[in-house]
Amino acid sequence: MKHKAGFVNIVGNPNVGKSTLTNKLVGERLSIITSKAQTTRHRILGIVNEENYQIIYSDTPGVLKPNYKLQESMLKFSRTALQDADVIVYMTDVVEKIDKNSDFLNSVKKTDAPVLLIINKIDKSDPQELDNLVEQWSKELPNAEIFPMSALRGFNTDNLDKRIKELLPEADPYYDKDQLTDKPTRFFVSEFIREKILLYYQKEIPYSVEVEVEEYKETAKRVDIRAVIHVARESQKGIIIGHKGSALKKVGTEARKDIEKFIEQKVFLQLYVKVSKDWRENDRNLRNFGYDQK
Repeated sequence: MKHKAGFVNIVGNPNVGKSTLTNKLVGERLSIITSKAQTTRHRILGIVNEENYQIIYSDTPGVLKPNYKLQESMLKFSRTALQDADVIVYMTDVVEKIDKNSDFLNSVKKTDAPVLLIINKIDKSDPQELDNLVEQWSKELPNAEIFPMSALRGFNTDNLDKRIKELLPEADPYYDKDQLTDKPTRFFVSEFIREKILLYYQKEIPYSVEVEVEEYKETAKRVDIRAVIHVARESQKGIIIGHKGSALKKVGTEARKDIEKFIEQKVFLQLYVKVSKDWRENDRNLRNFGYDQK
């Protein structure tokens, strides 16, 4: 049997379950998940290896109309995912309107790659509503194969996995067979911290924050980590820290638990807050944080 390998890129609008599905298919928690839109900012690869195949899953930011340079970079990640895909997984859900982002959907229609359309969160719908949605999407994307699904509950993910393997082209592995992702450990550390900020703070605060790991030092007994939480304005610094540091301490405690589980080592985590004025519009800041502005 010849070896198969390919890029399976998961795209769609915000909050339809792309990261949940990616984690399910990869079998590891690589993408952070919250109920807030724009939780995923980067394109994250999760690599599944078996003897006869290698699947490179790509989780992407939710497609949106950019309001600042950070969001322009996020949209670029999603558009690039359409260009290098061997299989495109376009994800929607039972509450999203079909014409929510018609420009991006038109780009999906023009692709030469096979398209698998996921209608997610079917546990929040009834059979008649679902039948109507399937019919509507069949007309909108006539060349796509449709998979009604609940990614959270794992319903129909096995059938999707099977079909993806069938569609993979014959190719040698693109990555080492023991590689899980293209991102370094520092990236996941920063994401676990940012996830807690998304969960524990309201309004604009989570969207004004970026996390940078300044030090990651392994010792015989533990891993020492120093991370900086960048905020866009001075007024946000006090909110992140909280009364007598209580809010920042909560973020640190909860993030440390996830980091320890991820790297399977004890962790000593230090968090600091720094004002990086309007970093979401600053090209230099964005490059430093891994958002390509070319």
